[in-house]
Amino acid sequence: MGIGDDVPREDIVKVLPRLRRFAYSLTSDYDDADDLVQRVVEKVLKRRVPENADLLRWCYRVCKNLWVDEIRFRDVRRRAIDEKWLDVPEAVNGEAEMIGWLDAKKIRAVMDKLPERQRLTVSLITIEGMSYAEAAEFLEVPVGTIMSRLSRARQELHRRLVEHRLAAGE
Repeated sequence: MGIGDDVPREDIVKVLPRLRRFAYSLTSDYDDADDLVQRVVEKVLKRRVPENADLLRWCYRVCKNLWVDEIRFRDVRRRAIDEKWLDVPEAVNGEAEMIGWLDAKKIRAVMDKLPERQRLTVSLITIEGMSYAEAAEFLEVPVGTIMSRLSRARQELHRRLVEHRLAAGE
């Protein structure tokens, strides 16, 4: 068998939409998500997927690990840059501010502020439709941890959305 012969390419193609959604939930950026998906597919094709492993879950795990590595790399690179060169004020997107408070962009922005563990938990359960047990297995934590992370994430999302709504005078 050659490289990637153990995973039929049509099986990889079938998981791509869900893998891309998951990658976007991690990165919050379509370009980063696409790059991440490409790296996952390359890795899956170059290495053997463990026997009896669910391809989608295996891809999710590879994706999560690659993103963690990328975040670490970016953090190291960011610390290496002289901060005075980065003193640029943030641009304001007035059009996005005019759209209703339940706009998906606002929810995404609020969700992006959640701690990574909570954001991953919310993504796996609400976006990917995993059960608590599946999410716990994927993240390698007890089901109770998933439940408490999800509860804290929901409370924080609600609090931030209410704050945003009040600040916008809605």
